[in-house]
Amino acid sequence: MVLSNYTKEFKYNWQLAAPVMLGMLGHTFVGFVDNIMVGQLGTAELAAVSLGNSFMFIAMSLGIGFSTAITPLIAEADAEGNFTKGKSAFKHGLFLCSSLGLFLFILLLFAKPLMYVMKQPLEVVELAIPYLEWVAFSLVPLIVFQAFKQFSDGLSMTRYPMYATIVANVVNVVLNYVLIFGKFGFPEFGIVGAAYGTLISRIVMVVFLWWILKGHKKSRNYVTNIKIFVLDKLELQKVINLGSPSAMQMFFEVAIFTAAIWLSGLLGKNAQAANQIALNLSSMTFMVATGLSVASMIRVGNQKGLKNYFELRRIAFSIFLLGTILAVAFGLLFFVFHEQLPKLYLDNSDVLNAVDNAEVMRIAANLLIAAAIFQISDSIQVVMLGALRGLQDVKIPTIITFISYWIVGFPISIYFGSAERYASFGIWLGLLAGLTVAAILLFIRFNYLTKRLILSNK
Repeated sequence: MVLSNYTKEFKYNWQLAAPVMLGMLGHTFVGFVDNIMVGQLGTAELAAVSLGNSFMFIAMSLGIGFSTAITPLIAEADAEGNFTKGKSAFKHGLFLCSSLGLFLFILLLFAKPLMYVMKQPLEVVELAIPYLEWVAFSLVPLIVFQAFKQFSDGLSMTRYPMYATIVANVVNVVLNYVLIFGKFGFPEFGIVGAAYGTLISRIVMVVFLWWILKGHKKSRNYVTNIKIFVLDKLELQKVINLGSPSAMQMFFEVAIFTAAIWLSGLLGKNAQAANQIALNLSSMTFMVATGLSVASMIRVGNQKGLKNYFELRRIAFSIFLLGTILAVAFGLLFFVFHEQLPKLYLDNSDVLNAVDNAEVMRIAANLLIAAAIFQISDSIQVVMLGALRGLQDVKIPTIITFISYWIVGFPISIYFGSAERYASFGIWLGLLAGLTVAAILLFIRFNYLTKRLILSNK
């Protein structure tokens, strides 16, 4: 193996992935800002945002998972120069995402009473319910945005969703400051103000991205004159067939992290708040890996359309190598600064909550050590999933993710996550185990499929 065959792709892979990373980091930054600002109110408020968002994460995973079907279909149609095929894929994907957004919003409203039977701290539940009512509504514009984003990524126009996300973040930061703390004559809404800010910023985000795409020559005809209710049953079924396994893959992974939030709640509000800090920081580095995953999906989808399977494999492994290098760097960052990073989230001068804050920071620091270790396996599994989606291989990876997270990871979290054993750190040991098994099995799957494609093409 000549290393330069892979490293020479780094520049283009980075150019393609960087806007996606920044866009995805923008989504996470919304949560980062919410957490920092809400953390100034107290640990119960931070735990409430964590609990409310745990329900959101489950719903988002399904909506965003379905939307990923759009990217490989658009990438393949773009490589073939088939506009009709591409517009049909986008239209049916947009219809599916819009319908899902509304359905999931309604589902979350009915799910609110579950918080009372989950043995979560009552103080946290009563704060979380009004927050969830409003942030759940933001699912609708978020999942519609995902349809436009995945379409844009499929055309290799990865910068434009990033621009929309940056605008949305500016709006979110300003609204959070004004509405959470009651500045400039506005009422002080507390954590509900964070939900208002999230909702408005996500509406701005989808409108802004549509406006950009409408003005671009390459995408204009795709995003205008969409007869969204004139549907082809077979085409819709194709998007569903491709999207549903991807949605389940994302659901299985997100659900185990959500389970970690709920298991932390059984240990008390401070454990739950600490879990939220470590999870928010980990999700930022995960978005970098997700950007590479999208680049992998796009480039593999392009090479699949060209039937150039040797290049497909070489390009995918170049992205895998880049992801591993970045994951090692992030792991070192978490390990070196595991005690300093949690201090960003809490008010260190708050004498009234000093004992709670100290406990939260201690727990979060330990969790960041586990997060440092699983950076590599997390990066490998998500890049491999992207490559497999580019191959439109989704069913076996879905089974792999279920086995990894729920047959391997979750039982370990349950066993070691009790107060008598390793508590919060034990919960994260289960996450580490699940991600590692997923990384190994998905790598084996991709390696097998690409070798078979090359041999069959000779």
